[in-house]
Amino acid sequence: MARCDVCGTEVSMPYNCRHCGGTHCADHRLPENHDCAGLRQWNDPGPVFDSGFDDSVAGDSSRSSGLAAKLPIDTGPGGPLAYFRGNMTYTILLVIWLTWLAQTLVLLTLGAGAYRAIFVLTPQNPEYVWTWVTSVVSHAPPPNLFHIVFNSIVIFFFGPLVERYVGSKKFAILFFASGAIAGLGQIAIRLLEGPVTPTTPGVLGASGAALAIMGVVTILNPKLKVYLYFVIPMPIWVLTAGVALISVLLVGTGQAGAGDIAHAAHLIGLLVGLGYGEYVKRTQNVRAPSQFQLGGGPGGPGGPGGPGRRRF
Repeated sequence: MARCDVCGTEVSMPYNCRHCGGTHCADHRLPENHDCAGLRQWNDPGPVFDSGFDDSVAGDSSRSSGLAAKLPIDTGPGGPLAYFRGNMTYTILLVIWLTWLAQTLVLLTLGAGAYRAIFVLTPQNPEYVWTWVTSVVSHAPPPNLFHIVFNSIVIFFFGPLVERYVGSKKFAILFFASGAIAGLGQIAIRLLEGPVTPTTPGVLGASGAALAIMGVVTILNPKLKVYLYFVIPMPIWVLTAGVALISVLLVGTGQAGAGDIAHAAHLIGLLVGLGYGEYVKRTQNVRAPSQFQLGGGPGGPGGPGGPGRRRF
């Protein structure tokens, strides 16, 4: 059963709006009945949609003056990019995969030095502030698919839940802020462990942010059922506790980067998510579904079942 985002009614066959990504009952399925964000993109000065025959709509100057109107791609509702409207989770996933392709191009054309300077948050150059952001959406380059695939799985399953709770803008802030804090925390711990050499690896990957997302869901609905490897059922709090325990043990024994995985970044990202989840729980009335699926692998956060933030 799902709940309508507007009235909270439980429905067995919900309607999913393609423009804003919301879940609605029959009474609120139409865009005008749930204050759909897509309605604001039609630039309609009256109760008439632009059919191409209405002079009053065609003459709307705001339609031609916007940046979106100048793009060679239809960015309006119904266009090829409509799927990403009001859907920050999938927009971030798109950015992650486009960045992965850009990493490959830079590595092949400009070399490893430029690659590290652009995409990797390193202990040698933490002052490269752009890498605080680029490292969050960067992953181990081809042919390594494991890293990016399993981070994407966690974001794909849990991201829409958190985005629906807090809104797209706050979700984007949570994602990049938690990812940057997790990466910087990993670098700080590495600097405390001893001298840095030119070969000391940096960090990259979205797992700090992904675990923050998982932490928010854990606080809001600790009994949410997930399927480890799509087979083993368990409440999400058990998975989160396992990730946290393994990360604490490894960081506490001086193995924050064991197995070329940034375990400190995992732990910090998770703590950020748990803290923000508690804030959301205290300030908002939220509802969550009772079941989701999560796949994982051995490169996950200290063990099976989650994303892996790689060291590079």
